[in-house]
Amino acid sequence: MNKVGFFRSIQLKFIIIYILLLLLAVQVIGSFFITGLEENLVDNFKGTVNDRLKLLTYNLEQAFNEDRNEDETTPSIEQDVQQIVEEISTDDLINIQVTNTQSSLMGTNDQELINDIGKKVNSEMIQQVLAFNSPNQEIKRDSANDRVYVAAVPLYKNETVAGVIYVEAPIQQVYDQLQDINQIFLQGSLLAISVSAFIGILVARTITKPIMEMREQAQTMAKGDFTQKVNVFGKDEIGQLSEAFNDLNSRLKHSYSTIEEERRKLSSILFNMSDGVIATDTEGIITLMNEPAGRLIGENPDDLIGDSILDILQLDEKIVDISELQDSGSMILDFSEDDEIYLIRANFSTVSDDEDEITGFISVISDVTEQEKIERERRDFVSNVSHELRTPLTTMKSYIEALTDGAWQDKNIAPRFLEVAQNETDRMIRMVNDLLQLSKMDAEEYPLHKERTDFNRYFHQVIDRFEMHIPEHIELIRELPKGRFNVWIDKDKMTQVLDNIISNAIKYSPEGGKIQLKVENRRHFLQVSIRDEGLGIAYDKLEKIFERFYRADRARSRKLGGTGLGLAITKELVEAHHGKIWAKSKEGQGTTIIFTLPLMNQKRGYNR
Repeated sequence: MNKVGFFRSIQLKFIIIYILLLLLAVQVIGSFFITGLEENLVDNFKGTVNDRLKLLTYNLEQAFNEDRNEDETTPSIEQDVQQIVEEISTDDLINIQVTNTQSSLMGTNDQELINDIGKKVNSEMIQQVLAFNSPNQEIKRDSANDRVYVAAVPLYKNETVAGVIYVEAPIQQVYDQLQDINQIFLQGSLLAISVSAFIGILVARTITKPIMEMREQAQTMAKGDFTQKVNVFGKDEIGQLSEAFNDLNSRLKHSYSTIEEERRKLSSILFNMSDGVIATDTEGIITLMNEPAGRLIGENPDDLIGDSILDILQLDEKIVDISELQDSGSMILDFSEDDEIYLIRANFSTVSDDEDEITGFISVISDVTEQEKIERERRDFVSNVSHELRTPLTTMKSYIEALTDGAWQDKNIAPRFLEVAQNETDRMIRMVNDLLQLSKMDAEEYPLHKERTDFNRYFHQVIDRFEMHIPEHIELIRELPKGRFNVWIDKDKMTQVLDNIISNAIKYSPEGGKIQLKVENRRHFLQVSIRDEGLGIAYDKLEKIFERFYRADRARSRKLGGTGLGLAITKELVEAHHGKIWAKSKEGQGTTIIFTLPLMNQKRGYNR
């Protein structure tokens, strides 16, 4: 794991947050302070100017209300106004103008406007005061871009507006003072931030040091070292986190030790067992293979990690999609070369998580070459014996038929003997015929003539034929789905399959028994099941009923005329159609024979 740089560390984030909070506080305090100070200074300045303006207003209104004689010794109103303005004029009031109701200038302290006395003044503020008889004031900028406080108030004579006083006072010095104060405040803020940043680094280190230790400890734990502990510096939240981290470290150490022990056990079992084990993910990619599996396949297990199990076990022609492995159960894989037979049995199972979702597949493979060789030798023996027995049995049958046409001395025993001999002869011939059929199928000399077939329609025809000759105490129940389901089958051979299964169900059904004939669409294939209500078969005998000459109940089977080869032939024919067949049963609850047939609209590796 890479070391975290300072500019990406949580320590820098603590410092930045600390400084930002300080800046926010300074900004809020400064805004309130500067705004309040500005309002206070401006109000004080305006108060001073307004006091002088009130004094000037009072004196001028006295002058306006004074009675004047017409002689030359009495000064005119303009002279009095000018004298009052000059007496009150100070540096605070840089421009004083007094006008009458006609906006004519009557007096001013501006030397440039002395010569304009008597002339009309074009001032918008003066015109507004005359129009509305109310004072007016504002702050504006002069030609030098300095702020100037401007005020205009009406003059009254006998409660009638007689003129207007217009004054200008420089207020720029107030804003200059504010700017100086802002500079001082900014310098103080920068100093405070610098000191706070240094303090923030110290505070951040006290917070981040335990976190950095926990990060280093986590990196150490990731490497499998659980021996170290994190220092606990206090009882605060970080201290409690450190204690919890140390507790987690102890628990992980124990869990890791347990898992490692189980892993070593599993590894020892996998690499010392005689069978090969292959584990894959959901896509069929090999993730684990033990040494026996490598020896069986003839490859180095390490070289096969990452390859597809379908390629390694040569399942491409048997399985199109990896999901089919979950239903494949057990299968024999042929790795034979030239004349050397080499067969492997593969058993497949799924690996699921807590939510029953498939997370992978497990395949256990074993060498079954010797068992298959023995089975083939047994089948060859049966074939040879069948050929040897067929001729004498046929001769015996002909001889007995000839005797039954003649006269016998004992007319009571002879007919029964001949009848039994006849029946046994017929049964043996059927057995020989069955053996010959199996032999041909084993030698792949039993060609299938497949054609496109609507299975539902075909199955109905087979059932109809049985219903014409079925015993009265047996009832056939059909459960076929609606629709057209096309399969690629040899009708004659498939009829033999259905005849064998349905005939067995009829034989073993009790009085009033019902036989359920069911077809189900399973997306890629059809599943056909035939269920009777007979005595059933023990669980440990279910897998053997498809073996040749095997009878679950030998006495009953012989009484009903069975040869023990019907289900064996049935299995061979179903597998020749690329299907699977199996049985389900419980003693006393009947037996169900189930087989599958691939649908034509799915991609399958069957021959046409």
